[in-house]
Amino acid sequence: MGTLSGAGVTPEAPFEEPWQARAFAMTVRLHEAGHFTWPAWSEHLGRALRAEPERPYWESWLAALEALTAEKNLAGADDLDAREQAWRRAHAETPHGQPVRLPDQ
Repeated sequence: MGTLSGAGVTPEAPFEEPWQARAFAMTVRLHEAGHFTWPAWSEHLGRALRAEPERPYWESWLAALEALTAEKNLAGADDLDAREQAWRRAHAETPHGQPVRLPDQ
């Protein structure tokens, strides 16, 4: 009986942090809902990667998602800033080792 190539090898995890998986899922879901085309997404991601080549990949992904959602009026800069501040407050108030949750979660 033959063996499968790569059998028993654990693939590298695509996401290092939960927020990266959430950003990916949000991007896919917004695309599936028809808010933007995949070529438009690719253009924004490419632009973000070129703008700051030293920036970590998933931070560029997030920057592209923020830019595209603002461009499409899905979330304005004020909305994003308010959400970021809410996360910072929640993080500061959460005991070490506990999950960070926003009040509306």
